[in-house]
Amino acid sequence: MTNMEETPLYKREGDYIPRVAAVHDLCGYGKCSLGIAIPVLSAAGIDVCPVPTSLFSAHTKFPTFYMHDTTSMLTDYLNAWREEGIDLDGIYSGFLGSAEQVGAILRLYEEYPKALRIVDPVMGDGGSKYPTYTDEMCEATRGLVDGADVLLPNLTEASILTGIPYEGQDVDMAFVSRMCDALLSMGAKAVVLKGVVHEGEPIIRNYVAYANNADKPLEIAGELLPYMLHGTGDLFASGVVAALYTGRTLCESVDFASRLVRDAMRVTPAQPDFETRGVSFEPVLGDVTALLA
Repeated sequence: MTNMEETPLYKREGDYIPRVAAVHDLCGYGKCSLGIAIPVLSAAGIDVCPVPTSLFSAHTKFPTFYMHDTTSMLTDYLNAWREEGIDLDGIYSGFLGSAEQVGAILRLYEEYPKALRIVDPVMGDGGSKYPTYTDEMCEATRGLVDGADVLLPNLTEASILTGIPYEGQDVDMAFVSRMCDALLSMGAKAVVLKGVVHEGEPIIRNYVAYANNADKPLEIAGELLPYMLHGTGDLFASGVVAALYTGRTLCESVDFASRLVRDAMRVTPAQPDFETRGVSFEPVLGDVTALLA
């Protein structure tokens, strides 16, 4: 293991509570985005400062949903933060409501140059874009790759960002290395490529790659459960952020997030309508709080 892999991205000091802007959408019903990020990061002793990119009646897995794009309010919203002298230790971005919202995130980067940039480029899965994402939005999201301290794409999103054709989830190490190298060449400092699954194996593999490191991406494997749930990507990314801000390394954070998702998925089937509503993370929040011990 190299020094880069052993070095935490954030050093937690004393009783100080780090402050992280969470740039995500908010759903009234369904487990995703800010509905996951706020409690998970809070459980890790992080002061979460939401920047809502859109408001949904329910997440997009439901056949009927209402969406309100918040782009028009973000300039005044962030102006008020600036006037109050709010400081940030991190900027964690996810689902966006419009291509213009990339500009709001870039503004945060400019105004808070010391804050970690953690980018979950939520654009699609299974080889397809999400229904509210346009080609223009995907192109704009590419602008968040350069300078990202941690970039967290799944294989679909990595394909959209790089232009490398999507080949499904069963890909070999050569493909993983090619994809990670492409993302790092776009300016990401570290990449977590999510969701490699080989046919017939009950294992899900995530890979961590660092810029300026000739070693192949590091594999962090976890148990693959025999069903899919909405919101697991948001829970994984939020688990990574939670662990990073308790002083864990990126590899340790990815391992923690993988186990957090697995444990949440295990208890989810006890709930009604769980297939649509999404992952039940609430019973495992104690595992996040335990990071502070």
